Amino acid sequence: MNRPAPHMDVGAYALGALDREEAARFEEHLADCPGCAAELDDLLGLTPLLADLKEATPDPGALTARPGPGLLEGLLGRAAAVRRAQRVRRWCLAAAAAVLVVAGPLVGAALTAHHEPDHSSASAAKQMYEEGEKYGAVDPATKADVTVSLEDKPWGTHVALRLAHVKGPLTCDLVAVGRNGQRQTVTTWAVPAAGYGLDEGGKGGKWSKEPLYTHGGAAFPRSDIDHFEVRTLDGKLLASVKV
Repeated sequence: MNRPAPHMDVGAYALGALDREEAARFEEHLADCPGCAAELDDLLGLTPLLADLKEATPDPGALTARPGPGLLEGLLGRAAAVRRAQRVRRWCLAAAAAVLVVAGPLVGAALTAHHEPDHSSASAAKQMYEEGEKYGAVDPATKADVTVSLEDKPWGTHVALRLAHVKGPLTCDLVAVGRNGQRQTVTTWAVPAAGYGLDEGGKGGKWSKEPLYTHGGAAFPRSDIDHFEVRTLDGKLLASVKV
């Protein structure tokens, strides 16, 4: 039987349902597919859903087995519903913004004078990073400067990442490694050619001074995590952070 298109493997990869060969094949595809990378980032919200599943499952050993088609469809259906609700919320916010524009700048100024929240994901990740317990390292070979900020959650561990002194283009992931040797992908991202956390003066004078802030989650309890690894999707280790 022919394998489905790699685009169809995003949900299964996020849930850890692919075997080693399938996961490696999908990661090769992910490195060249921004669409699947964005889809995978959206599905990172499945961590709380998996925690709900764990509480509702009478046999804890059932979660260690490879999920069946019915289980995958149910979890992915719930994730899709969450994403649809997020899209509706974004549409409502855009409509409200349009009303403010029509009403005039004075109304907008009056409404925003007291509170101007920044809804960008980078700002949210930076705020989460500031609030957590931090562990960092600078790799002696790659010089990548990595700090993770950890916060205990009922479903596992929230992880915020600060990454600096990395040149692109690269596609990377942050992996939590348990004390039992198990590995869980926390988040993935792309490093543009300008890089992150680099002084200006690179080729074309386009290196970025700003580090990357991003975040995700691991189902591991905080006490069960041994270290984190930042790797490129082709397997190169950029840095390791012991916790």
